[in-house]
Amino acid sequence: MRHSIERIVIVGGGTAGWMAAAALSRISGKSGAQGPVAIKLVESEAIGTVGVGEATIPPFVDFNRLLDIDERAMLSAVQGTFKLGIQFVNWGNKGDSYIHPFGNYGYEVDGVSFHHLWQRNRMKGDKRPIQVFNLETMAAHFGKFARTEDYNRDDMPPMNYAYHIDAGAYARFLRAYAEKRGVVRREGRVAEVRRDGESGDVAALVLDDGTTIAGDLFIDCSGFRGVLIEQALETGYEEWTHWLPCDRAVALPCKRDDGSPPPPFTRATAHRAGWQWQVPLQHRNGNGHVYASAHMEDAEAHDILVANMAGKPTAEPNFLRFVTGRRRKFWNHNVVALGLAAGFMEPLESTSIHLINTGINKLVALLSLDGITETQRSAFNRLTNKEYERIRDFLILHYHATARDDSEFWNYCRTMSVPDSLTEKMELFRANGQIFREDDELFTETSWAAVMMGQGIKMGGHNVMAHGIADQGVAKEVDGIEQSIRFLVEHMPGHGDYLQRYCPAPPA
Repeated sequence: MRHSIERIVIVGGGTAGWMAAAALSRISGKSGAQGPVAIKLVESEAIGTVGVGEATIPPFVDFNRLLDIDERAMLSAVQGTFKLGIQFVNWGNKGDSYIHPFGNYGYEVDGVSFHHLWQRNRMKGDKRPIQVFNLETMAAHFGKFARTEDYNRDDMPPMNYAYHIDAGAYARFLRAYAEKRGVVRREGRVAEVRRDGESGDVAALVLDDGTTIAGDLFIDCSGFRGVLIEQALETGYEEWTHWLPCDRAVALPCKRDDGSPPPPFTRATAHRAGWQWQVPLQHRNGNGHVYASAHMEDAEAHDILVANMAGKPTAEPNFLRFVTGRRRKFWNHNVVALGLAAGFMEPLESTSIHLINTGINKLVALLSLDGITETQRSAFNRLTNKEYERIRDFLILHYHATARDDSEFWNYCRTMSVPDSLTEKMELFRANGQIFREDDELFTETSWAAVMMGQGIKMGGHNVMAHGIADQGVAKEVDGIEQSIRFLVEHMPGHGDYLQRYCPAPPA
């Protein structure tokens, strides 16, 4: 029997909880008015949040626009900076460096992707690296930034960007947004989960002070604990540690002691048994070291992190444990898991917040207020599972496509078996540079090409259709792309100057 949805209860705050609350507040009512659905969020100040997800990807910009959030105000409140991509250091081999950019390499010519034309020209003697044909890479390299709206020219390539944010401050920003629109926050820990004896659905939560909160739909944003999806419903978890062996992280913020402006990109530096992130905010850096406990002790991981930071730590280290993988169901009974409660594949490509975003998008698209059907649950689980698997393959690529043999960790990653879906992608690229995007997957042709070429996988040839494009026409198109990008970057302000004019954060 279907029951109408009149009460939505979100368990857990943090980035996931308040993103869900902000999005769903559009059906809750505005300025405190009662809407068709009452939304409550339960969180406890005594329970900390992970708070390491400070880097985002471009769809997150669209999420904020959908909520009609003022970009300047938000970035100022969260110490935000702009992000044009991720710089990978020491991944293919020690000493290597490349940028995975958000925008495309060039553009299609007569239906042929640009990297095929670049490969054709390279085989004919053109020495220009493919990076000079990407606006985001060149702007990041020179520490420049401008939005597409700033130069207002149709003949120039668009600037694709995301943000670096203080995740805790962003959650507080969204809390104010959601509460203004009718979401009610309740302080407290969940002491008991009551289930319906007939359907098995979650019927109500009992907080540690005895308060009972009933609901029709529950959203589990309780982090790794999975208070509803796992502890109450015992949904199960599929581990991916065979392919993604890192299971620890230590996070530690610091000041930039050299006074340099924040770069417009995230940096991921590979170490002996994992990698280190650097996320530049306006007044500090977010830092962390992700590592495999089978190959490195906590103390060594901490020491490596501190030795490679841009300044002195400003807080105590936060050690985290996790198991890479996903829930066997993301929507079970009347509980939908988002964020870390749904799964975790580590922060290598800044996909954690993105998966919260797309989970909310799918939930809103499938939700009907007259009740929940098995078809809705099945579609949500199937689509989310595909999304997780495509992202999983992309992350595995970073570890597997390496020539490093300087540690047991990298020897394992280089020689491990990988999913057939990833093997096929690598073999097709080696054959003729072909990249097929499946099921509207997140990462583009440029994303796959950037990581594969950046880590040593070479194109053996190119799409045969590139032969049919006249040399003179190709040369003109390619030269024009490089010249446009060079012109734009030369006339962009520095990233630090842009932040000070556009969205300066209050003094730290």
